[in-house]
Amino acid sequence: MPLTVAVQMDPLDSINIAGDSSFALMLAAQARGHRLFHYAAEDLNYQAGRVWTRAHPVTVQRVEGNHFAFGDPVKLDLGDEADVVLMRQDPPFDLGYITATHLLERIADRTLVVNDPAQVRNAPEKLWVLDFAHFMPPTLITRSVEEARLFLAEHGSVVMKPLHGNGGKAIFKIDADGQNLSSLIEVFNTAYREPHMVQAFLPEIVQGDKRIVLVDGEVAGAINRMPGEGEIRSNLAVGGSAAKTELTEREREICAELGPELKRRGLLFVGIDVIGGKWLTEINVTSPTGIVAIDRFNGTDTGAMIWDAIERRVAERG
Repeated sequence: MPLTVAVQMDPLDSINIAGDSSFALMLAAQARGHRLFHYAAEDLNYQAGRVWTRAHPVTVQRVEGNHFAFGDPVKLDLGDEADVVLMRQDPPFDLGYITATHLLERIADRTLVVNDPAQVRNAPEKLWVLDFAHFMPPTLITRSVEEARLFLAEHGSVVMKPLHGNGGKAIFKIDADGQNLSSLIEVFNTAYREPHMVQAFLPEIVQGDKRIVLVDGEVAGAINRMPGEGEIRSNLAVGGSAAKTELTEREREICAELGPELKRRGLLFVGIDVIGGKWLTEINVTSPTGIVAIDRFNGTDTGAMIWDAIERRVAERG
């Protein structure tokens, strides 16, 4: 049965259609006959128990520079007129993002929101992963220069990054001599009110940072993201490159432990990051990416898998 799908995401004219996972999901939905609408998180409204937005009916095609067409905007009641909301705006995971989850939570009993907004709010990428600390590299959360120095002395080189950063931005390696550690924490403490993440540097990063996608708790596929020359960051958004890969036994163990919890929480589309075949670093639930590259290397159709899961959930709701 055709569904009405509202896609909450960033402006469509700014995306790279060659690798954008949200665009791939829209193409897959359209191919199934679902009706698409596009709106931005800041366009959400609430009154008297209703959540609505000014949304554009949209059609999409894989034609660079002519990849979408908007119809005239309409007032769309997300609780009564939409079957599915895809919450796909990019981080930062700021108060605007959190507010959108609160508003969408109010219609989640009537409309399937992917991923579940309350669980997205409760599972920020670099904090929820602490529930699985036995898979993680040594990790410190702090704003303290003194604590960071002690951690550095214990582990040698470390990596420091914002707790709510994304896309490989503002990730720094500090070597054992500790040069610039104090200055970096001063900058981070000025820029961010929350504490920061400091982790033992993993030399295995030169072998890549694996993105594994899970759909409704099941492994859909993976790619290995290789750092660019002179970089420790392997994110595709900052110049990393993708390579075909297979899962290690340890990675399968990680996925087997995570899968049931993802399914229970209504986190249908999740991307986890693993370094060295064994070190879990992030659980991405806000707007995970990577499905286009995975499908290109593996000949799979992850978008179809995601829509199969969404359609099952809608059908279960009756």
